[in-house]
Amino acid sequence: QVQFVESGGGLVQPGGSLKLSCAASGFTFSTYSLLWYRQAPGKERQWVGIISSRGDDIRYADDVKGRFTISRDNAKNMMYLQMNSLKVEDTAVYYCTNSPGVYWGQGTQVTVSS
Repeated sequence: QVQFVESGGGLVQPGGSLKLSCAASGFTFSTYSLLWYRQAPGKERQWVGIISSRGDDIRYADDVKGRFTISRDNAKNMMYLQMNSLKVEDTAVYYCTNSPGVYWGQGTQVTVSS
């Protein structure tokens, strides 16, 4: 079955960095675009970005553009989210998926606080 496991979250100060990982299984990883989403407390799940199957087309939500970088390693069935210049408003549970609304992992908590 399709599975996503997110990891790498934690507590970081404003301006700091974190790198999230997404391990995927149960489908032909290299043929799917992959997405990152996040959900802050009391808010709807928000799209963060998308990476094409070969990693040559990457797009970001406006509020993370220039600070976040999505990458993938098709040999390892892994996707990554490098987050720099973190802000308090980046605090959320972060999820990865290939099919929004269909498959979700457990998410990883990112808390940005001084």
